[in-house]
Amino acid sequence: MILPNAAWRNDPDLVRLTEALGEGDGLVRYVGGAVRDTLLDLPVSDLDLATSLMPEDASARIRAAGFKAVPTGIAHGTITAVLANGPVEVTTLRRDVSTDGRRATVAFTDDWREDAARRDFTINALSAAPSTGEIFDYFGGVADVGIGLVRFIGDPLARIAEDHLRILRFFRFHARFGRGAMDEAALSACAARAKDLMALSRERIAQELLKLLGVTDPTPTIAIMVDRAILTPVLPEIDRGGVARLATLVAREGPAGGDPVRRLAALLPPDPGLADQVGARLKLSNAQRKRLALAAEPGDPGAPRTLAYAIGLSAARDRLLLRSADAAADLAELDHWSPPRLPLGGGDLVAMGLTAGPVVAGTLRAIERRWVDEGFPDADRVRAIAIEEVARALR
Repeated sequence: MILPNAAWRNDPDLVRLTEALGEGDGLVRYVGGAVRDTLLDLPVSDLDLATSLMPEDASARIRAAGFKAVPTGIAHGTITAVLANGPVEVTTLRRDVSTDGRRATVAFTDDWREDAARRDFTINALSAAPSTGEIFDYFGGVADVGIGLVRFIGDPLARIAEDHLRILRFFRFHARFGRGAMDEAALSACAARAKDLMALSRERIAQELLKLLGVTDPTPTIAIMVDRAILTPVLPEIDRGGVARLATLVAREGPAGGDPVRRLAALLPPDPGLADQVGARLKLSNAQRKRLALAAEPGDPGAPRTLAYAIGLSAARDRLLLRSADAAADLAELDHWSPPRLPLGGGDLVAMGLTAGPVVAGTLRAIERRWVDEGFPDADRVRAIAIEEVARALR
């Protein structure tokens, strides 16, 4: 089978790079996602090359072709070639020497099949010759791409034992590329070894989970994960109620898709404290943790603009999508609107007769509350409110 002649294959820099790496002698191929996604007529975002050259030779050839060569993963044979249209990873063929479920010790090889065999799924083990487009398929990946089947290479239990993260990757790849029922052998193996996820760093779990939640509609896949207790060892808070909330959220978000952090909030009970605990456990960034906790606030979110003024536009959109009875109408109120600034400060109140100090701060808060409650009126109305509140403070 021949790889379709997608536009990315005709990038002059890429052609020059593959020629320098010996494509005419069969020393370099496109590998992995670029081949899979081109077969599916999807955009190719990450381009990887594999080569039978040793890393030092590959690096020298990259530089000789006029490109910067960055040793981004030299211990594992990866050199990044910096092209005008973006980086391209060039990795020497490898075989696993030992694995412990979290990382692998590798040795270099010149055997293309051996390198392909260490990859996770058949659809990710495809490679193609740059000039001819000939596809090399050692494990039936082309057929699996065609029918939307995500299938481990070889024994699923053995592949999971090599890298426990493959449990979550299986579900993510099914959510993105799968059609129809999941491969039963893979699903059973993931369910049997779900506790292995506890050995992984929480950062790796979070990264993979957020990628899964970022697909067009992760709900059916998440539902299966809940039914088979895949997430229970690391995220016991996620249950069928969370699946139902996620389904509602996805329907509200529309075809543009949704944000993974917001979708994670939907999976959790409406409890800000618990959401913050989950964010801490997953070692999310401070900004992500704050967003997760704000989104988890239960109850009616109230007036959209009042909410956005209090917690910010992004957090307000999260809360409205999750909690509003009429999310579409409420979100429309935030279109082309930014939270304004109170057109008055403490100095204005001092000029009106207040003494600098706590009374100014308290009066300013009272003015701001009334301004927000009245829907952010103009400066004239704010001054009228201020006159009333200053008079009250001076009594």
